[in-house]
Amino acid sequence: MTRMNYTMLVLFTTLLMGIAFPIGKMGLEFAPPFLLMGVRYTLAGGMLAIGMAGRAPMPRGGDWLRVAAIGFVQTCAVMGCAYYSMHWISAAESAILTFTNPLFVIVLGTLLLGAHYRPRQWVGVLVGFAGVAIAFGARLGFGAGTAIGLCGALLFACSTLLIKRWGGRFNVYVLVAYQMLLGGIGLLFLSLFTERMTFAVSGRSVAIVACLVVFCSIIQLILWFRLLQTGDPAKTSAFLFLVPLFGVLSSWLLLGEPLTWHAAIGGLCTGAGIVLVNWEGTRRMEKSVAVT
Repeated sequence: MTRMNYTMLVLFTTLLMGIAFPIGKMGLEFAPPFLLMGVRYTLAGGMLAIGMAGRAPMPRGGDWLRVAAIGFVQTCAVMGCAYYSMHWISAAESAILTFTNPLFVIVLGTLLLGAHYRPRQWVGVLVGFAGVAIAFGARLGFGAGTAIGLCGALLFACSTLLIKRWGGRFNVYVLVAYQMLLGGIGLLFLSLFTERMTFAVSGRSVAIVACLVVFCSIIQLILWFRLLQTGDPAKTSAFLFLVPLFGVLSSWLLLGEPLTWHAAIGGLCTGAGIVLVNWEGTRRMEKSVAVT
């Protein structure tokens, strides 16, 4: 793969990750968040699972529990928090909060796994969280949307560590397919008990779901794993800092959310922090794969 092709694929893939936030918020006009995300990931995971049938070994025995655990945390909990938080905060703010995940990975890796990180990476953590505070206009507090968004980022970090620990047991596409499918089913059950399960069917709502399923889930994941396989995983993952940037810009273009100076500066600071954390990896722990 040429450098130009690699760069274009990185930009396109992170763009798909970023625009999923405003497109998802547009979908909230037609369905509640858990139902919308449940439909998205059940369809995406089911389609990818069908495509992988017979091409790779399936999980066996207790490995299904591991896949289910990853799916519950990564897809059900993280995406549930990200989109449920949009009841109170903007799509841009949700994107910024969700993708503070690499910063939480540093903290949890140190506390739970005894990983050791360079001073540069701890500076990245401080710069990144300062960026979150700036993005919220120095008003970061314990509002419901902010708290739920940060909870999603923390769970995102937990899922990253679970994938790091268990991911080697599976074909990567099988793991992605079934964790999405099982996580999507979990979201549908959550919707059954917490929401009014109504979906307003129209050309616009069907187009939104199709975009989320095909472009922002299946194509995005296939491209992302291709990039991880053909390039340096640590350096490729560093480009995740573009996701909140694209989330902010696409929310401005698609939803008319205000593009404030503090959101722009805060997003850049968060991105700089994530670059400092990821760019050269860690001493004891390889950078694991983040799945959105």
